[in-house]
Amino acid sequence: MKITFPFYLLLCLALLSLAGCAGYYVVTDPASGRSYYTHDIDDAGDGAISFKDSKSGNEVILDSSEVKEISKEDYHRAVHGAAVSD
Repeated sequence: MKITFPFYLLLCLALLSLAGCAGYYVVTDPASGRSYYTHDIDDAGDGAISFKDSKSGNEVILDSSEVKEISKEDYHRAVHGAAVSD
């Protein structure tokens, strides 16, 4: 299958729109099954994403990933072990 420029453009726009959203995310690496929590996702090029894992503080780059937006409460529960109160 030949991948064309419009496909890459659409992919980049989708990733940029995801990166521009202010939200909370769980990112799963399908290869290892490991989950990461973050609130900022960046396009690393060639379909990869980069982000800072909120639990470990490490920068992570994944070539393949599953990204799901989660609530602020779920994010804080996963990262800090308790829900945040406003």
